[in-house]
Amino acid sequence: HPDTLTSMYHMVRSYWAIGRINEAIPICEETLRLRKMKLGVDHFETLVTMTTLGGIYLDVGRQKETLALEEEALKLKKAKLGHDHYELLINMTHIASAYRKLGRISDAVPLQEETLELRRAKFGPDHPDTLLDMHNLAAAFKSIGRLTNAVALFEETLKLRKVKLGPDHPETLLTMAALAGAYQTVGKMTEALLLSEETLKLRKAALGPS
Repeated sequence: HPDTLTSMYHMVRSYWAIGRINEAIPICEETLRLRKMKLGVDHFETLVTMTTLGGIYLDVGRQKETLALEEEALKLKKAKLGHDHYELLINMTHIASAYRKLGRISDAVPLQEETLELRRAKFGPDHPDTLLDMHNLAAAFKSIGRLTNAVALFEETLKLRKVKLGPDHPETLLTMAALAGAYQTVGKMTEALLLSEETLKLRKAALGPS
């Protein structure tokens, strides 16, 4: 019954959220199988389940399975929902992440650039998901040697995360550390040291010295 499948899906999301991924996977796989059979392969709830399972696979290192699911879901969503629906952005983010983890950086970067452009248009420049895309794209730029682009985008992301999330938020601190690393790579050692010291100070204040 559709309500049963909804309950199963909510259980999957809950297990995933608290890190019980090994329990989430078989339930999500079964939910997807049943939703395809009951609702159809291109039903919205089926497509959302495909996207969720792809994300879970990504978290456990099953990138090839992620790509197969997310690329299928993206194709079906474009046909069903149009080319600018917000749901497509989740698939694009998962696909780009899988590309990065598989070492396909040259495939990941243009997709991340497209995703960021669409997310800015949909949700604005300082939405947490937009900021996550910015951080990931900056990291990808650094990986392929586009250091000027990486530094500039890390700096922009840090500025926005400080305002939106706060200076001691874990994601703000992550960007601070990444920017310090980028500064070091381009030879800006003074900036790297100062930012690293600030990051360490904030982390100690937030988490304690141990």
